[in-house]
Amino acid sequence: MPARVRKAVFPVAGLGTRFLPATKAMPKEMLTVVDRPLIQHVVDEARDAGIEHFVFVTGRNKGIIEDHFDRALELEATLAARGKTAELEALMRDLPEAGRASFVRQQEPLGLGHAVWCARDIIGNEPFALILPDVLVQTPGKSCTAQLIDVYNERGGNIIAVEPVPDDQVKNYGVVAVGEPDGNVFPITGMVEKPAPGTEPSNLTILGRYILQPEIFDFLSAQEKGTGGEIQVTDSMLALLKKQPFYAVEYEGRAFDCGSKPGFLAANIAYALDRPDLRDAVIDEIQKLI
Repeated sequence: MPARVRKAVFPVAGLGTRFLPATKAMPKEMLTVVDRPLIQHVVDEARDAGIEHFVFVTGRNKGIIEDHFDRALELEATLAARGKTAELEALMRDLPEAGRASFVRQQEPLGLGHAVWCARDIIGNEPFALILPDVLVQTPGKSCTAQLIDVYNERGGNIIAVEPVPDDQVKNYGVVAVGEPDGNVFPITGMVEKPAPGTEPSNLTILGRYILQPEIFDFLSAQEKGTGGEIQVTDSMLALLKKQPFYAVEYEGRAFDCGSKPGFLAANIAYALDRPDLRDAVIDEIQKLI
């Protein structure tokens, strides 16, 4: 039985320039999908998968994220005094237990690989989940991270969520090369970041959900820059692939790229339609608009 995955890393240091001016003073991770911030949605996903410790890699002007996962004593007292029991219980339910959230600063925007490396001392010698808050995954059952952990518990190694995309879009993503599938699980034989058209090893793109072994930090410590002049986690995964197995999991569900405006708006509609208290009213409003 492989070591249990207890910790998750959330890189939240990005500037969110594609959502300016909304993100001038507010972190993009605090933009709301329906009534929950993006970062809360992915923490919910991690908690559903059994994650116990949440590691946020932050940057400047991200203190509001830390505040969001802390007690708000004045607000709690006001809700209690006004008899708003349901709202108070919802706030308390979303809070990590004391000591279950850690915040570490990424001083420079040097890429995803560098953000992961910044969490090395908190993760220690344990496997961990890496969850990108820009991507929300709506699933019919278990969360995407829970699906990965199920495969990890069976096979060990390193696990990456993938999804197929149209051939003309592959150039925009990290892509895996794979061997023969076993159901929805593929052994990974290679990876490439944003391949040139015509060089794609497959149409299976890396989604933004990973289970990684702690040896990844040995390669990230080299601080070597790759595509875009940034420290890419893909480069370190390729190096680790020579020593440890990697598996791609074609997850069950639908992903929304909330780093783009169309993806963010689509996520709001999809998540609202999934709410019994909102569905009919949202359908009515959409019908009026179209």
